[in-house]
Amino acid sequence: MISCESYSLNLTMYFAILYNDFQINFLEVLFMALLEEWTKVAYNDKQDRATIQRFWNDYFLKEKSVYEVLLETPDKEVKGTVSELAEKFGITVMEMTGFLDGINDSLVKPNPIDTMEEDTKVSLKFDTERLYKNMVAAGADWLYELPQWDAIYDKEKQHELYLEEKKSHTIRVGKKVGRNDPCPCGSGKKYKFCCGKKGA
Repeated sequence: MISCESYSLNLTMYFAILYNDFQINFLEVLFMALLEEWTKVAYNDKQDRATIQRFWNDYFLKEKSVYEVLLETPDKEVKGTVSELAEKFGITVMEMTGFLDGINDSLVKPNPIDTMEEDTKVSLKFDTERLYKNMVAAGADWLYELPQWDAIYDKEKQHELYLEEKKSHTIRVGKKVGRNDPCPCGSGKKYKFCCGKKGA
């Protein structure tokens, strides 16, 4: 017959093991940078094509809504922690992480996206010309054709920027593609998350 003391000790040890196992998994997530978490979700090769398509369609709509707000007052610097900005724009922290990753190359001062956490202070102060060209480079017509651009650049200037960007990214034999450049395959993803990932 097992004594109460022995039973209590075994039960305590059992829950301690469960807690330790949980704690390891919890800490793995806790200390995983937001960008790494976003990448694992957004570029999950194990998901079926339809699921991934739904994910990106939903994200692109939310991304568009954030840009609609930002482009209304392009000279205003929007800043705060990652979680504060997510709440401000009505999206999740993970979605804000994806947004910050996408806009980072267009910012006046890039954010530390590789190491940022929910409480990291970030800025969305962007260079309008660079942002427009990066939208063109990504093939994101739903972004570079937003009506808010008309109050920033007239149609002639927009066309000029469009042509400049298209010419600058004409693929030539022997030209090296940067890890943060749009993938030459036309997927719209960054090279490091697309064909560059396969060769890593």
